[in-house]
Amino acid sequence: MSSRREVRFLDRSTPPHIITLVLMAGVAAMNMSVFLPSLPSMTTYFDTDYGVMQLSVSLYLAATAALQLIIGPLSDRYGRRPIVLLFIAIFILATLGCLLSPNIETFLGFRMLQGSVAVGLVLSRAIVRDMVPQNEAASMIGYVTMGMSLVPMIAPMIGGALDQLFNWQATFIFLILAGAGIFTLCFLDQGETASGEGKSFAAQVRDYPELLASRRFWGYVFSAAFASGAFFAFLGGAPLVASEVYGLSAFWAGFGFGAPAIGYATGNFVSGRFSTAVGINKMIQTGALITASFMVLALAISLSGYGSALSFFGLCTFVGVGNGLVMPNASAGMLSVRPHLAGTASGLGSAILIGGGAALSAFAGVALSWGSTDIPLLIIMAISACLGYVCILFVVAREKRLAAMGNLPD
Repeated sequence: MSSRREVRFLDRSTPPHIITLVLMAGVAAMNMSVFLPSLPSMTTYFDTDYGVMQLSVSLYLAATAALQLIIGPLSDRYGRRPIVLLFIAIFILATLGCLLSPNIETFLGFRMLQGSVAVGLVLSRAIVRDMVPQNEAASMIGYVTMGMSLVPMIAPMIGGALDQLFNWQATFIFLILAGAGIFTLCFLDQGETASGEGKSFAAQVRDYPELLASRRFWGYVFSAAFASGAFFAFLGGAPLVASEVYGLSAFWAGFGFGAPAIGYATGNFVSGRFSTAVGINKMIQTGALITASFMVLALAISLSGYGSALSFFGLCTFVGVGNGLVMPNASAGMLSVRPHLAGTASGLGSAILIGGGAALSAFAGVALSWGSTDIPLLIIMAISACLGYVCILFVVAREKRLAAMGNLPD
């Protein structure tokens, strides 16, 4: 686009207001974490093991990863507005299915369908790119991301309070109401913004071999995947640690689950302020080192017998700080390796990242059955964080070698 398009709130003939975009992304982010404080009580309700109940996190992430690959191409072909409304409607029905599920198998099936709300994460940024000139898009996406990053801070607190005051079903009623609200807002406010010039899914797949041949692309992808893997492992294992290891109520567990989100918002702010001056590789190194260092420290404290809820959740705040430094810069790195394949790199990289997170989240749930402490979870988080640091060191070494060879294509 060559100029900013006029926006009028609640006018479907103009692009959506930024408030609508923030709430679209926010509901998607909230759905991932709002019910975490209820996992122990849901395990009892469905008469299952925690490892099975925890699949509601890992299978959801896997479904989200798969959907990341198709939502963009579908919206390129059919338009942003109909895809947003369709997928949010699916989310509302899937949430109702979760609420009414008679057994764990049915619940997990509907939980995977809830991944359709990822449309808010994917298309809120695409819509920004439709609306404003390229030099303004980064700033506007920053506002959307900033608003989105606030949601995971309060969502577990809301879920914990609802669980303690009522039961786990109250959290899903809340999600239905939130989904209905954002559907109504999008219906009234979201005008069509797609230009119809995007690549089809088949065309993106044909670009994969060129992108996958880049070693730096893989370096950036895995530095992001392992850094965020520590967080996804936290999502998978922290509910059991909070309830079974440290005996926290659902309400106080909700506060603990918000700790990494506070760190993530802080890291995002630092990235926005200093990435241009410092450089993306240095920022990724710093973030990966912060995550790895504090996870090793948390593990050492627990191994020494001094672990507590305060040390566990307090030090996990720095997982968020590290991710706030790593994720935006690693994403920029993925897109810069093959600039003409930026869209393909974004979709494929996100799918790999979230798919890896799903695997680590599932493994964390299984590993906690091996003992009655937080040590198995901290081992997974520490190893994942350290591998993320190794991956960015590989990227730095690779770039130095390419520079010495005369900047040959990677």
